[in-house]
Order: sequence, then C-alpha cells, then structure tokens
Amino acid sequence: MVRFLAILIGAAFTFVLGLALFGTISTAITNPAPETAEHEFHLHPKDAALSSQGYAGNFDRQQLQRGFQVYKEVCAACHSLKYVSFRDLEHIGYSEAEVKAIANQWVIEQPSVNPDTGEAGTRKNLPSDRFPLAFANDVAARAANNNAVPPDLSLMAKARHDGTNYIYSLVGPDAYRAQPRELLAKFPDLKTPAGLHYNPYFANLNIAMPPPLTADGQVTYTDGTKATRGQMAKDVAAFLTWTAEPNLEARHAAGLAALIFIAIFCFLAWGAYQNVWRDVKH
Repeated sequence: MVRFLAILIGAAFTFVLGLALFGTISTAITNPAPETAEHEFHLHPKDAALSSQGYAGNFDRQQLQRGFQVYKEVCAACHSLKYVSFRDLEHIGYSEAEVKAIANQWVIEQPSVNPDTGEAGTRKNLPSDRFPLAFANDVAARAANNNAVPPDLSLMAKARHDGTNYIYSLVGPDAYRAQPRELLAKFPDLKTPAGLHYNPYFANLNIAMPPPLTADGQVTYTDGTKATRGQMAKDVAAFLTWTAEPNLEARHAAGLAALIFIAIFCFLAWGAYQNVWRDVKH
C-alpha cells in the first residue's frame, strides 16, 4: 500500500511538472518575449589575440608594462586597483628601484595620521602599499563622474564574461560610435541620454564612461612601440588580465605537468597490467 501511494504521488508530481513545462513552452511559442535593443544591437567582444590566452598562454612582459603605462596615464584618474600592490609590479619586469620610484611618484598618496598632532594627512606610497583609491569614497566618485561610480579594475577581467576580450573591445577604436539609425528607427525611445555614450560592447549599450582612448599617440611608450588606439586597448587589456590572474602562468604550468603525469601513469599502469597477466592464457 505504501509503495502504491509513493508511485501515485511521484506520478502526480511528474504530471504537474510536465504540465508546467508544456505551458512554458507553449507560451514561449505563441507569445514570445519582445525583442530588445540590447539583444539585437549588442555586439560580442572581439578576440584580443593575446599571448596569455589559451591553455598554455604566457604573459608578454613588455606588453604588460605598456598596459600599466596606459592604466597609469589614462585609467588611474578614475579607476582604482585596490587589490594590487606596487611591489607586485616586479612580477611584470620592473626592478626593485623602479617600483620604489613608481610608488614614490604616484599622484595619489596614502592617508596617514600625524603621530604628534593626531591630524589626518598623507604620506608617500611605499612598494608594500596597495594602489591608492582614485576617490576617497563613492560620494566623491559620483560627484566627479556624472553620478556614476567607476568600478575597481583589479579583477575586471574575471568579473566580466570573456573579460580580456570584453575590456579590449570596450575601449577599442570602434567601441564608441553614433547610435545606428536602425536602432533609433525601431526603438525611438532609446536615444542615448545626455551624459552617456553609445557603446555596443556594453551590456545596455549606453555607458557613463567617456571614450578613454581618444587618439593615436595618446601615450608615448617607453619601448618605442607605436601607440595606436588598438594597440593601447590590447595592452591595457593584457595588463588587467594580469592583475586579475597574476598566477596564470603557474596555473598553466601546473596543468601541463598534471597532464604529463597522468599520461606517464597510464602508460605505467598499462605496463603493469601486461606484466601481471602475461602468463595467463585467454
């Protein structure tokens, strides 16, 4: 009797789920969701083709330094790197002396308290310090950026889907553009509001950040590389990929070593099997 009731309850539950599924599918077919501008005009990120991409990718130290230069001269005015320390820059090829100089000369200093008077003040950055915040708080950030808070970029390459390519595309040479006529004809109420900028790589097409890379040569690279807008976008995307995953190369190396170990182990296991059963006739 108990088994019969259990089967009956299970059958009823399955029937209700099937009915709900049928209703959902039927509604989706007969009354599909209306098309949205985001769905129709949003573009998927372009491939940045960085050396760090792929299962065995490695960072290009020269490119990382160029990307840091772009961040320092273009992005740092609004965006912070609160999870990155100055001394971490040694991992991308800067010497200890260069890191000390970068920290000491950084525009924003560290908050401090005068031990004699107790008054708040600032001090020079040390290599052990993390990059200081671009703004003291969200209120100051909103006041300076049309009521928008610029996100921290430390983990941006991991916080966004296809993050490396997303960053490259979002600030690339073809990112900021006029709204397509087709969009305005189909969605006349979706004209980009004042203070925002149309960017098809951004989720809702309109972004508060003005174009950060406005012209070729905006940054003068110390290694002599020609600083086109596309090159600067690619370099800063590489740098922010490193800030989000500084151990990427070690992870790739560990994965490769694991695959080699598994292959050797499988060969040894096969050899042991053959040795154990070699005298057994089938």
